[in-house]
Amino acid sequence: MSDLVDRLRGRGWRMTAQRRVVAEVLDGEHVHLTADEVHARATARLPEVSRATVYNTLGELVSLGEVIEVATDGRAKRYDPNAHRPHQHLVCSGCGAIRDVHPTGDPLTSLPDSERFGFALSGAEVTYRGLCPACAGA
Repeated sequence: MSDLVDRLRGRGWRMTAQRRVVAEVLDGEHVHLTADEVHARATARLPEVSRATVYNTLGELVSLGEVIEVATDGRAKRYDPNAHRPHQHLVCSGCGAIRDVHPTGDPLTSLPDSERFGFALSGAEVTYRGLCPACAGA
């Protein structure tokens, strides 16, 4: 489980019923929902949550650094609450499912000096791709 709701409370984020339900929908491990999926799950819990509120709340959570916006292969943006736990993503090339993965080694140190072109590296995003068991027919 991610600790998104607890992190937001700790920041003193104004927790209206609508914001709380959006945060609760996003809370968990391997959560990578689209804005429409967040809206559907939020309205199932609190019917009066508007699409605009969901979009605005997601934008604010991204701006706060509490949620990561994940975009893969031209698909809809997804929202990842595990913003404070270093990880990479494993994406199914078939259905687009996304899982958090924690590879060993540091991608920043694996880039040779000759390939850095004088850049002072501050981060790396690695996306692993493949077929999930359902798409692979396993």
